[in-house]
Parts: sequence; C-alpha cells; structure tokens
Amino acid sequence: MQQDILINWSPQETRVAIIEHGAVQELHVERTLERGLVGNVYLGKVARVLPGMQSAFVDIGLERAAFLHVADLHGARPHEEHGNRHGQPAVPIEKQVFEGQPLMVQVIKDPIGTKGARLSTQISIAGRLLVFLPGDDHVGVSQKIPGEQRDALRSRLTNLVGTPATGGGGGFILRTNGEDASDAELADDISYLRKTWARIKDAALRLPAGSLLHQDLSLLRRVLRDLVTEGTQTIRIDSREQFGILKAFGEEFMPQAAAKLQQYKGERPIFDLFNVDEEIARALGRRVDLKSGGYLIVDQTEALTTIDVNTGGFVGARNFDDTIFRTNLEAAGAIARQLRLRNLGGIIIVDFIDMQREDHRDAVLAEFRKQLARDRVKTMAGGFSQLGLVEMTRKRTRESLAHMLCEPCEWCHGAGQVKTARSVAYDILREILREARQFNPREYRVVASPRVVELFLDEESQHLAGLSDFIGKPISLQSENAMGQEQYDIVLL
Repeated sequence: MQQDILINWSPQETRVAIIEHGAVQELHVERTLERGLVGNVYLGKVARVLPGMQSAFVDIGLERAAFLHVADLHGARPHEEHGNRHGQPAVPIEKQVFEGQPLMVQVIKDPIGTKGARLSTQISIAGRLLVFLPGDDHVGVSQKIPGEQRDALRSRLTNLVGTPATGGGGGFILRTNGEDASDAELADDISYLRKTWARIKDAALRLPAGSLLHQDLSLLRRVLRDLVTEGTQTIRIDSREQFGILKAFGEEFMPQAAAKLQQYKGERPIFDLFNVDEEIARALGRRVDLKSGGYLIVDQTEALTTIDVNTGGFVGARNFDDTIFRTNLEAAGAIARQLRLRNLGGIIIVDFIDMQREDHRDAVLAEFRKQLARDRVKTMAGGFSQLGLVEMTRKRTRESLAHMLCEPCEWCHGAGQVKTARSVAYDILREILREARQFNPREYRVVASPRVVELFLDEESQHLAGLSDFIGKPISLQSENAMGQEQYDIVLL
C-alpha cells in the first residue's frame, strides 16, 4: 500500500498525517506539554497491593497511581495468569510485591479517562531494527517476516547477540524493518540498545522512587522508526530546522527512511494539500457521510464505541436488498478508516443494516476484515451475532483523537444533551414551592439563563403568577448570560 506522510511541526504541537489513495488514513498528534507515556521507564514505588484483583497500584510520580496486573510482572505469561504450564497455580501478586517496594516499570498503556497508566515490569527498549528485552534471554523474529526466512535470521541474530560469557546477554526481537539489515547494522543497533539499558540501570541506582529513567522517542523521530513502511513514498515536513534535525537522526539510525525525507517549502500550509484539517473536523463529529448517500453514526463512550450504519438517501440499486448490501459494503471500508483516523480502541460494536441473504452477510464481513487487516494496530472481529451486530476489539494504547483534542462540555458534562428550558422552569417552580414551606422571605428572586427567563415572561407567565398568588409572595426574575441552561439560583430577599 503506497502512502505519503505529512508532518506539520510547531513549537507547541507536532501533527502527522498518513495519506493513502489521496485520503487521510491516520492522524497522530503530540503536544509538547502532553507527551504520551507509552515506552517510558520509571523507578516506581508500590503504593497498594490488591490481592482480590491480583494487581497493584504503583506511584510513578504522576497525578494518578499506575496499574500493574500480575500478568504483567516479569516472568508471567498469558497462560500463567491462573496457573502455569505444569498445572501449578501462579504465584499470587501479594507474594511477589509489597507496599513501599521500589520497582522498575514501563508504561504499556497511557492514562485514558479516569484510568491510570498500565505498567509492566518486563522492560523493552525499541531500536531501529531490534527490540531489546533486558530481563529475557530469548532471540525472536517478527511474525510478519515470512516463515522460511525466520530461522536463518534468528540464527544470524543469535550469533551477533552472543552470551553472557562473551559480554552478551538479554533478549532481542528482530523488527520487520530489520529483515534486510546487514550484520554491521544489527550489531550497531545491539550496541545502541545495550548502552541505553546501561544508562537506565545507572539512573535507577542514583535517582529516587517516582523518577523517569528513560523516555521514548518523540513523535517526530517515531515517524522514521515506526510509521515508515516499504510503501512509503515521501515524508514531507514543513519546518526547516526540524528537517535538519530529523535528517541527521535518520541518517545515523534509519538511512532508508531518511532518504524519503523532504522539506516542504510550499506557500500553502502542508495540511491543506489533502484537506487534513477538514478531515480532523469531520472525525470529531458523530455523523460520517458515505459517497452513496448512506451515513454512519459513531458514538464513543468510556465502556465501548458503537457504530450504526444507515442507508440515508441511497436508492441507486435495483432493489432494496441490493441497496442495503452496497451500503454495508461501502460502510465496511469507511468504518475501518474511521477506526484508524479517530484512533478508536477497546470494544467496538458495529450495527450494519440487516441483510436477509447469507452470502451478502459473508461478503460484507469478508470486506470488513480485509479493510481491518490494513491497520497497523491489532484488531479482532467476530461474525454477525443473533441480533445482527458485529463485535470487535482494537488494541488501545493511547487516547483517541476526540479525547486528545476535545473535553466534555461544561454544561452537559459529556452527556450530549441538556434539559429543555421548560423542564428547568418547572424545576424552579417546584423549588420555590419547597422553599416557601420552610422559609418566610419578603420576596423570591429567580436568577437563570436568558432562555428560561424569557419562557417565564412569555409562555409560563401564568404559571409563575399563579404560584406567586398561592404562596403570597412576589417572584422577580433576573437573566444571567453566564449561566448554562440547567443552572439557576433562587435568592430569598
């Protein structure tokens, strides 16, 4: 898949857009004051151990304590969570860590919403060609490299890594972009990673608990390390200064990627080339229009994301079944793109339009899985449920685009709706009646939003006057522009 990468850099923010077939497929944003934490290594201190959850909270110097599950302790394997391969029970977390214990940990998931960062004690340091596992002795090769090449590559890498007796040690995994690397390039990466690990160990002995020992590369450098593929044609950046810095970094560590680097000198902003800012604005909305006239509705909550497919105005096919089928086929590709663009993760429920024919359902599901296979993030999609829903998951390691760029509305607090002005007016009438039974003021003054006050002066004036007569006290109104529609005060004078 051929792609272009655009980098818009400013002192406060770096934005990276991945373009395929002239359309934005992925957007990565890193703000100088809000850099992600995944990959960072800390010297933490165990704050609490929770045997019932087989987990612990670790203080790493952040606002919220981070979360460490027993499965993420060094030496654990997924199948050992409830018992090891010999049928013996796994060692419970309370016998492995204790409160107050200093612990070297690495962030594997950023804090998301109200959840703290997720940690692992299995430290891994990514290089250009290799991933170094200091606490392991395994030499592995990426599963994306064809099987017939893996054994030869593993043998080469084992010889280069050496053994503890020869000054080696530690585990290494060959990354996909190291498939064609020479022995000299691999040896350079091994040396770089071991030097980095030596600096981390030295810092752990000198610094107090809660200290940052190692920070992963910035987004600008991770573009060359993680986002460039064989299909990448150009990497364009609009900053002359950062172009020079990135070029020097790339020529030292990633020469093949650096060769694709270009400085953008056009008069138009670089993101205007492919209308990236317009795509960002659309990616923050609920509705996504399809070319056929159908549309998607995307609703993101903390627990899961739901995507609903609708035919809208699409009536182009010869019969209704074909209309539904073609809309669902187009939606399958659009949904996969929206997942990447919005960086949606966790549990995702897709409600395709109901299809009567089984071959239509199979074709839509096959197209959906084909489109998901292009995603660099791990995804897993099931079949159609009895209710016609497709359940899937997408690995979540950082905040979604909406969570990064937006915040909950201060009036509705993320609910997406507020009470009507009439509902608030009736709440006020009930509250005045409640106050009248407890207090005996000279007058009641209602301070509310302009819409609520306007309603009292017009359509609800009779009800307000009737309440005033009933309690025997005057009720005055005061409009306050700074108040939200649901906000009001009742002042006793």
